[in-house]
Amino acid sequence: MPWTRDQMAARAARELKDGYYVNLGIGIPTLVANNIPPGMTVTLQSENGMLGIGPFPYEGEEDADLVNAGKQTISPLPSTSFFSSADSFAMIRGGHIDLTVLGAMEISEKGDIANWMIPGKMVKGMGGAMDLVAGVKRIIVVMEHTSKHGEPKFIPECTLPLTGKNVVDMIVTDLCVFQRPDHDSPFRLIELAPGATAEEVAAKTTAHYLPL
Repeated sequence: MPWTRDQMAARAARELKDGYYVNLGIGIPTLVANNIPPGMTVTLQSENGMLGIGPFPYEGEEDADLVNAGKQTISPLPSTSFFSSADSFAMIRGGHIDLTVLGAMEISEKGDIANWMIPGKMVKGMGGAMDLVAGVKRIIVVMEHTSKHGEPKFIPECTLPLTGKNVVDMIVTDLCVFQRPDHDSPFRLIELAPGATAEEVAAKTTAHYLPL
């Protein structure tokens, strides 16, 4: 069985370290907030001006004034601080965020990421992803292995407009995990989801990568 969205987020959460400052993207990455290992102190940051984000509120406990950059309701912590988006992006561009977990539509074998628009479709804007991939120390992408049409998303070259070039360090999909030690090295298949096989991953991936 492929990993569920929550299991993918839990796998990404295993990359967190005590004391990290972390930014979570829209979609599956937001679920990382509910999978932080017990006893670990991780401070979540949102581009719209919040440092210290708690778990997602249960239905009926939402505060409509507290939302993340994806307009999802969130909960505060006793240590939460609020500030302008300009200050938030100064943290990101200044290299003060240790890790970001993002979604993507395409990733190239060179670590390029496309996650902000599809030509011809209306978009509200590029958001903070371009700043995140340029300013954050480590980039993890969590995404479905193939598109809703069954097409590979980890490919030799991105066909969509790029968010950043040669920036991705790890890819977590519903089938497996790819990782590379640095931006001059190729990705390697390092882990399979329960029930997934290396042959299935190869059949659904057109990018070059090193085998398990």
